[in-house]
Amino acid sequence: MKTNTELEKGKAHIIIEIIEYVPHAVVSRTIIKKTSGNITATSMSTGEELGEKTTPFDTYVQIIDGIAQLEIDNKTILLKLGEGLIIPAHAKHSFTAKEKFKMITTTIKSGYEL
Repeated sequence: MKTNTELEKGKAHIIIEIIEYVPHAVVSRTIIKKTSGNITATSMSTGEELGEKTTPFDTYVQIIDGIAQLEIDNKTILLKLGEGLIIPAHAKHSFTAKEKFKMITTTIKSGYEL
């Protein structure tokens, strides 16, 4: 389930409340989407996965609720509430929800030659 409508500009938001948990689902909500990059909120129900993928851009991930299991180039990393990291461009990565979690991902597309 994905909502492509950006959040209202000029209005304060409680970031953890902009997206809900849905049982047996991964839910994404667009915060900002531009040609130069995007910011997305995602919630993952316990037991769900985002399969392995790569992107040509660095992506910053920050956990805003729960604990996420992230695998980057066959290395497993647990990210807890408030923690974040940069997934390097072209790195194979995937997410697993051993417990439910919410995250914000930020991808900046400028500065790269494709």
